[in-house]
Amino acid sequence: MTPEKAIEAIAARNGVTADEVRREIQLAIDLAMQDSDPETRKLWESIPSKGDKPTPEELILGISRNISGN
Repeated sequence: MTPEKAIEAIAARNGVTADEVRREIQLAIDLAMQDSDPETRKLWESIPSKGDKPTPEELILGISRNISGN
């Protein structure tokens, strides 16, 4: 499943739009990335992103790759 499809599935399951799911994930990313714990920073650095912080799609893809070991 692509990150986009995962977001759409979450939205459908919760009766909200995909944009709302993206906004909520982005808010969580913004808050979580403020953590200065070295282990937490290391985790964030392991998630590839094109900008300063991952997009919701990049986060989903990065976590799924970390879990699967790819």
